[in-house]
Amino acid sequence: MVKKRNKATKATQEHRAPASSVGEDEQLMTDLFAALDTRDQLAQQETPAVPHVLQSLNAVTKKQDSKARHLARQARKAANLAQHTSTTDPAADAQVEWETRQETALINRVCDELGVHVHEINPDGHCLFSAIADQLALLNILPPSQANYATVRAAAADYMLQHPDDFLPFIPSISGEDGVGATADTGLMSATQFARYCLSIRDTGAWGGEPEILALSRAYNVPILVVQGGNPPTVVHKPGNTLLDPADRHARAARISFHRRKYGLGEHYNSLRPKHTLATVTDKIQSIFS
Repeated sequence: MVKKRNKATKATQEHRAPASSVGEDEQLMTDLFAALDTRDQLAQQETPAVPHVLQSLNAVTKKQDSKARHLARQARKAANLAQHTSTTDPAADAQVEWETRQETALINRVCDELGVHVHEINPDGHCLFSAIADQLALLNILPPSQANYATVRAAAADYMLQHPDDFLPFIPSISGEDGVGATADTGLMSATQFARYCLSIRDTGAWGGEPEILALSRAYNVPILVVQGGNPPTVVHKPGNTLLDPADRHARAARISFHRRKYGLGEHYNSLRPKHTLATVTDKIQSIFS
């Protein structure tokens, strides 16, 4: 009974707060968005000097076995062919365009239900980590000055290295049953291969996916909701076993979108920000009385 009276008192005090407090919250959110947008613009304009990345890549390349080198050569050939081959099938082009429109419409519908909009992330190979960094800043989990892909990449890699048993079964070995010419191998990475994989996530532009999202959800102890154009419309990654309704716009969670067709790159991630700051403040006030 005491807790209920305290909660009721607190709600009454919040309700009686002067209107200026809402304006101050709105201004704080506006300033945060501006700081994040400025950071994004600078990141797109600058090309960071990362000699240690090249050294890491060279070290990985030297350690690759013949199967890995063969696979790398095949990937380069495929990329070169795709770059110099234009699609001449109008029907195929129309199908791709239709699928892209459908995906965008489905994602926008879920965004409308959640009261968020797609905030474009630079398509530079770091999009997943940049999108999550943007969300962590909005949730005050990371300060804006540290909310960047480098910080988030390091967090994902460190967590995975510390919990290998949670991730090894979901990352196929390049020389396992999914590798070139392999038949009887289990397909699982060795400890050395897994460590090398995690270092590539930390130090290079390697793309991230489901394992990295789960690792970041646990590392930062926050649910990460991925809105997509498929089924289910929202994929939930949670740090624990607590129940979470993905349709609850008031739930404290990082929200990003996954696009299978974006910028001609295939897969891309964006951040989902509140549509406007006033709605965000209003939602916070409403959640007090819910």
